[in-house]
Amino acid sequence: MNRILITSALPYINGIKHLGNLAGSMLPADIYARFNRLRGRDVLYICATDEHGTPAELAAASAGQSVREYCDEQYEVQRTACEGFDLSFDYFGRSSNAPNARLTQHFADVLEDNGLIEERVSEQVYSIDDKRFLPDRYVEGTCPHCGYEKARGDQCDDCGRVLDPVELVEPYSTISGSKNLEVRETRHLFLRQSKMQGRVREWVEAATGWPPLARSIALKWLDEGLQDRAITRDLSWGIPVLRHGQPREGFENKVFYVWFDAPIEYIGATQERAEAGKGDWEPWWRTDKGADDVTYVQFMGKDNVAFHTVSFPITMLGSEEPWKTVDKLKAFNWVTWYGGKFSTSQKRGIFMDQALELAPSDLWRWQLMANAPESADAAFTLELFQANVNKDLADVLGNFVNRITRFATAKFDGVVPGGGTPGALEEALAAQLKERLGALTGYYEAMEFRKAMAETRAIWAMGNEYLAEAAPWTAIKTDVDAAALSVRTALNLVVISAIIAQPVIPHAAAKVLDAMGVPVDNRNWPDAEDAGLLDALPTGLNFTPPDVLFRKITDDEVAEWGERFGAES
Repeated sequence: MNRILITSALPYINGIKHLGNLAGSMLPADIYARFNRLRGRDVLYICATDEHGTPAELAAASAGQSVREYCDEQYEVQRTACEGFDLSFDYFGRSSNAPNARLTQHFADVLEDNGLIEERVSEQVYSIDDKRFLPDRYVEGTCPHCGYEKARGDQCDDCGRVLDPVELVEPYSTISGSKNLEVRETRHLFLRQSKMQGRVREWVEAATGWPPLARSIALKWLDEGLQDRAITRDLSWGIPVLRHGQPREGFENKVFYVWFDAPIEYIGATQERAEAGKGDWEPWWRTDKGADDVTYVQFMGKDNVAFHTVSFPITMLGSEEPWKTVDKLKAFNWVTWYGGKFSTSQKRGIFMDQALELAPSDLWRWQLMANAPESADAAFTLELFQANVNKDLADVLGNFVNRITRFATAKFDGVVPGGGTPGALEEALAAQLKERLGALTGYYEAMEFRKAMAETRAIWAMGNEYLAEAAPWTAIKTDVDAAALSVRTALNLVVISAIIAQPVIPHAAAKVLDAMGVPVDNRNWPDAEDAGLLDALPTGLNFTPPDVLFRKITDDEVAEWGERFGAES
């Protein structure tokens, strides 16, 4: 695993993402990327905005803008929010850029050449009042499977079933609200997924880096039998449907379906990066160009799993070209807002830009990963946010760093003291640290984020426990060398605590390491087998106590935010 390609599900362009979107793909991918960089690995973390499809058209129309103007504006909004959360993308692209168009048209050509795409006459909802065919999300109605009354034409958000608009009960146009609809025949390109059933199942069953959630979703689709699906839509905004570079007769007013082109943008964004002069793209994506030694890791919410474990692999494998397919797929359940859904229209929940107005990004990053929705959906509540910030960050890590650095400044003039010989207490601490660092490293490698956060907190807590037992403020009255030993040991543990905090709370970690005078080149992930972990700081090193790392969240703030964002008691 010396070269790791990481992609997180593309945030859709229509509006800022909420905390659940962040926790389900981009944030864990960022933390995993940061961890691996600290391990000295060559990491490429790619993401982009997903800009095609009906929601972009609808949102642009609502904003009174052209779709291009709307997407240009929203790209900057989303990029700024991602930067505010310290998401360390190596490149953040756009699916509406030229590389994705070229790649999508290329894949369509080779798939058709290989007999996996064909033109078919299909039935589609037509709005008589709107005088147009209605693609998936231009139609809403009642889900035929669960009865949810606001199911979209492509998927039911309540039961998760993939739908066709013609299946909806009592459908209506999202453009005009008209129910004056009828089903008419139209021509579209279909991806013959059924022909790839056996090959995709073999590929899924051979996968070893997938958690049970991802595997179960993929196998459920395969057990139900793969259905051929249309990969074109009657829209003006999107990638034009060409055939070997030429307009395709009858498809002049159609574009490729967003779910066909969006995953291809992972490659497209890497090409964008190469065109910007930031390295080659082929060694990451073409196994005949060196990508055979790349470990490819994908992060996404559970609603995206089926497309990444079935549809996108069909595109890659069906091309019969040497593309790098995913090795590890980390799927997440949903973060809910007090057990319900985030909703912009109903002012329920906190979105990324709003969160940054309330508290520093480190606090949100810690909360979302300490309660990552890995084995089940996880409810976000402001009360839990307050408790975790105040207890884990302020009382454990912040208190430890503050106590020892200020004491060492007062009694040892802000210099790492020499003197004293490690004894049983230090030996026990070193043994415990070795064990916990090994466990923490293993959890990160396995992408078990909740466990990694719990282990991180446990290592931070070791600092307070050691100080309570060593009590340098008492020892200094009778044995300066003993006090110096415990201060030096604790200061080393401060540095280790900050180093392991870098993936999840990078701002606070950098503040501590800067204050301790640790060079950037010495901030790599600690080796659990290193016997000198607790004696790495050179004696005589000057340091300055950092400012208070974490301000506690007050009850008044929780009450105010709860009223503003629709918290439920």
